[in-house]
Amino acid sequence: MKTEVREAAVITVAVALAGVLLGVLWWWLAPHVPLIADDSAVYLKDTEGEQAIGVDGTFTLLALGFGAVSALVVFLVRRRGGVPLVVALAVGGLLGSLLAWRVGVWLGPTQNVVAHAKAVGKGVTFSAPLKLGAKGALLAWSLAGLVVHLGLTALFGPRDPDPYQSPYGAPPAPPAE
Repeated sequence: MKTEVREAAVITVAVALAGVLLGVLWWWLAPHVPLIADDSAVYLKDTEGEQAIGVDGTFTLLALGFGAVSALVVFLVRRRGGVPLVVALAVGGLLGSLLAWRVGVWLGPTQNVVAHAKAVGKGVTFSAPLKLGAKGALLAWSLAGLVVHLGLTALFGPRDPDPYQSPYGAPPAPPAE
């Protein structure tokens, strides 16, 4: 059990640290939400634009991919399942998503929209801060990792011996009449 817990701790840390890569990819691939300012307020440049939902969708799709890849790597490294391993995938995925979210926000445009609008000037288009509106997307990595690992374990994992198999072989055939 000590070995499994130690492996689970390593997996949790490794998966969580992969969140830095997810955060950088999210910042790089997410669409920019254009804003424009006038004398009194800051507005969306395109009120019917879908960039804001695209930011959430980009994060979710990347997190699903990271969950699938992390589950595949964990399965290939350690073929057998186990409760500590599955918990490590779930917790590591959640921590990785949280880390990715904060890294993406940190790398993205400044959070102070008013100061940014004043700096660029009136009527100039600038990017809104990177924001994750759908907080449920933080669970995508964990859920994808768990589903993929379950599927791989069910399809390719070691099989338990049949508890009802007779230790003496097959029963004798009935006599022919």
